[in-house]
Amino acid sequence: MVVLQITENEANQRFDKYLHKLLPEAGSGFLYKMLRKKNITLNGKKAEGCEVLSCGDEVKLFFADETFEKFSASAAKNDVLADEYAKAYKEVKGVKVIYEDDNYLFLNKPAGVLTQKAEAGDLSLNEWLIGYLCEKNPEFKKELKTFKPSVVNRLDRNTSGLVLAGKSLKGLQDLSKILRERTLGKYYRTIVFGEVKKEQVIEGYLTKDSKTNKVKITDKKAGDDAEIKTLIKPVKTGNGLTLLEVELITGKTHQIRASLSSIGHPIIGDNKYGDVNKNRFFRDKYKLNHQLLHAYRLELDDKEYIAELPDVFKRIEEDI
Repeated sequence: MVVLQITENEANQRFDKYLHKLLPEAGSGFLYKMLRKKNITLNGKKAEGCEVLSCGDEVKLFFADETFEKFSASAAKNDVLADEYAKAYKEVKGVKVIYEDDNYLFLNKPAGVLTQKAEAGDLSLNEWLIGYLCEKNPEFKKELKTFKPSVVNRLDRNTSGLVLAGKSLKGLQDLSKILRERTLGKYYRTIVFGEVKKEQVIEGYLTKDSKTNKVKITDKKAGDDAEIKTLIKPVKTGNGLTLLEVELITGKTHQIRASLSSIGHPIIGDNKYGDVNKNRFFRDKYKLNHQLLHAYRLELDDKEYIAELPDVFKRIEEDI
């Protein structure tokens, strides 16, 4: 028999969902059969699977150890994942913790790092996050079978700055709701070609081209084009460049990069939406090999969180 107690990170979810995480190799038919036959009980009673778990609930599985091991994630697989998290924490360089409490972790991601895996074998910020938490508290590894912390917003690989992550189930649920309801302020810093003299809102419709993995901004809606709004404010202007603060009123893929390019002010270093020849100067002088776009500031619950600008950003800003 296996006896388990529900933790805070496992609470507030359906019992059957928890069982699928606990026993990923078991089919739904098998699990519901075990519930009907009381081979799996909740707080000593027969359960249907639709119950919502609470912290402290007791789960009993009247299985032989071999049966439990067969249907749970194998020890070998867990060891591989643990090695991957440890490797990401060691090898993904330059990540900085901006804020941390029991539920939330706000990180400053460097350019060149994936927020989440694009394909098997990638080491992303998400793996770094779990590796970081396991390094701080080795006991945390025990919870990974039924709960995994995760980032909740994405940045392009070559966009740096603030990424939000939930350390607990409550943290993930809270942050997901905040992002969905847009009750936070997200502000970016970027440097663009040309001198932007006044604050303005860039409006239009965003069209995706899957063949080129690009988007473009148009004045008229076509098909399922998404309406976009981007607020830009000049902070510093000079030498044919402008330091901008950008607020996403809507948030779509490549919205900032395409919006700024659409008004003739592409981001320096952005070869996809900008001028390769002009960008070559910044590559040669400053070793800039990516678009200079940084998720800089977050306003949440009357508090402000700032992700320090990368060194290359600071050097270029000094020359404006």
